[in-house]
Amino acid sequence: MPTITSSGAGSGLNVASLVSQLVAAERATYDSRYTKIDVKLTTEVSALSQLKGSMSSFQSALSGLKETASFSQRKVTVASDEFFTATASAAAAAGSYSVDVQQMAKAAQLGTPAFAGGADTVVGAGTLNISMGSASFNISLTDAGATLAQLRDAINSGAGNPGVRATLIRDVDGAHLVLTGSATGQANALRITANGGLAQFAHDPPATTANYTVLSPAQDAIVEVSGYEIHDADNSIGDAIDGVIITLKKEAPGTLTNLAVDTDSGAIRDRVNAFVSSYNILASQIAKLRAYDPATKAAGPLLGDATLRNLESQLRRLVSEPVAGVDGGYSTLASLGITSTATGTLAVNQAKFDAAVAAAPAAVSQVFASTQGVAVRLDGFLKGKLATDGEFAARDAGITARRKDLTRQREALEARMQVIEARYSKQFNALDSMLTRMQSTSSYLAQQLSVAANQG
Repeated sequence: MPTITSSGAGSGLNVASLVSQLVAAERATYDSRYTKIDVKLTTEVSALSQLKGSMSSFQSALSGLKETASFSQRKVTVASDEFFTATASAAAAAGSYSVDVQQMAKAAQLGTPAFAGGADTVVGAGTLNISMGSASFNISLTDAGATLAQLRDAINSGAGNPGVRATLIRDVDGAHLVLTGSATGQANALRITANGGLAQFAHDPPATTANYTVLSPAQDAIVEVSGYEIHDADNSIGDAIDGVIITLKKEAPGTLTNLAVDTDSGAIRDRVNAFVSSYNILASQIAKLRAYDPATKAAGPLLGDATLRNLESQLRRLVSEPVAGVDGGYSTLASLGITSTATGTLAVNQAKFDAAVAAAPAAVSQVFASTQGVAVRLDGFLKGKLATDGEFAARDAGITARRKDLTRQREALEARMQVIEARYSKQFNALDSMLTRMQSTSSYLAQQLSVAANQG
C-alpha cells in the first residue's frame, strides 16, 4: 500500500492541532508571567514620567523665589503719566516724591535763511568742520559749482559724522538747509567752522551766529524732585532717585506730580501662589500614585514604592522645617500664613501673608531665599533627584535593564518552544505512522478472514 506522509492522514490523528495545543499549554505560564512583568514595567515608566513632570514643574515655580532680588521688587505709581513715566529696580527705597518737569532735553537744530534758487543754488567750494559736543568731522567741496543739495549730501555721508543730519526744507522763499543733532543736552550743541565759498554756513557762537536761526537749542532736561533741581543731558533720568528711572514726556513748569515707590507685594504674592499651586499639583500626584481604594481594591501604580514614600516625606519636611537665622518672628512658611492641610497640600492665608510682607519683607525673603531658605533647599533637593546621575535616572536605568532582561527571557522561551514543538511533532508523527500501519494490518487481516470464511 502507498505510504501516507501527511500527518494524521492515515490515522485520522490531527497532529498539528495536538502539537499546537501542547506547546501553547507549555508556554502559557511563562507568557502570563512575562506579560504581567511587561505591564508592570510599562505602568511604572508611565507613573514615574508623570511624577518627574510634576517635580520639574514645581522646580520651575521655585526659580522666582530662590533669589532675594525676587522679594525686593518695587512698583512705581505716578499720579498722572501725562508728563513722565517711571520704573524702579530692587535698589529703590520705598518713598513718595513730587516731580516738576520744568524743561525737556532737546537736540540742537539749526536752519539757514532761504536760498531762492532752491536745491540747485550754487554754494561753491570750501570746507566745513561740524562738531556735535566733543565729536566732529570734516567735509570738503572742491567743485566751484557745487550746489546746496550736494552740500547736504556731503554732510550726511561725511566720514566720522557722529549723527548730524542735513535736510532741505522748502517754503515760499526757497530752500533752507536744516542741520539736526542726534544727541540731546546742552553739551551737544552744534558748531560749524568754514572757509572758502562755504563760509556762509559757519555757526560758532558767540562769534558767529547770523548764518542760522536756532530752531531748537541743545538743552538739558531740568526736573525738580521734591524741591531739588536736577539737570540731565537726556530725557531718561536715572540719577535723581536711587533705583528709579524717570522718563520725561512733556514739560510743565510749576506742575507737581506725585511719584510713589513701594514694595511690589502683588508680584511677590503671585510668585508664592504659583509656588503653592505647583506644590499642590505635585502633592496630589504623589497621593494618586500611592492611593488604595478598599472598596474597589484599586491601587495606585506606585503603592508601597520606597522612592515615592521617601520623596513625599522629604518634601513635607522641607516645607515645614524652620529657617535658621531669620529675625522678627518669621522663620517658617506657617508663620507667613502658608500651612499644610490634612491631605498634604498647602494653603495660603492671603491676609496673613500680605501682613508679613508689609511688616518684614526682609524676613519673608530670608524664609524663601536665604542659604537655607525653603525655596533654596527644595530646589537643591529636586535638582539632586532629577540629575542625570540622580535617583530617578538610576531608577530609569534599572527599568531599562529589566526590559532588556525580559526581552532575553522571551527570546529564550521562543527558542525553547521551537525545540519542544519539534519534539512533539516528531513523537506524534511517529504515533501517526504506527497507527496508520496498525489500521492497515487490521484491514488486511479482516479481509483475509472474510475470504477464508467464504471458502469454507
